[in-house]
Amino acid sequence: QVQLVESGGGLVQPGGSLRLSCAASGSIFSRNVMGWYRQAPGKERELVATISSGGTTNYSDSVKGRFTISRDNAKNTVYLQMNSLKPEDTAIYYCNLRYLPNDYWGQGTQVTVSS
Repeated sequence: QVQLVESGGGLVQPGGSLRLSCAASGSIFSRNVMGWYRQAPGKERELVATISSGGTTNYSDSVKGRFTISRDNAKNTVYLQMNSLKPEDTAIYYCNLRYLPNDYWGQGTQVTVSS
């Protein structure tokens, strides 16, 4: 069974930075895509960024230039460096690991951007 454990969320002022981490454990196929999604109150879950095991990245337009996704394949860990945070970035952030047909989710970590 695959488990994803997120860490690094919290409260930060506008313009600040946070770094999220997500460690995957269990039997994991080496060719996969890991990513971050977020869900704000009253809204649907949306893509933030993804990164393949080969290093190909994809970002939503709303975070391009502010967020950076990276991964350590040896540790099965994905990171999300979030800079220049805005109040509209406030959401629960979920880690995702995908290698079809398998699709795994973490429990989520709260990020709140407020003064």
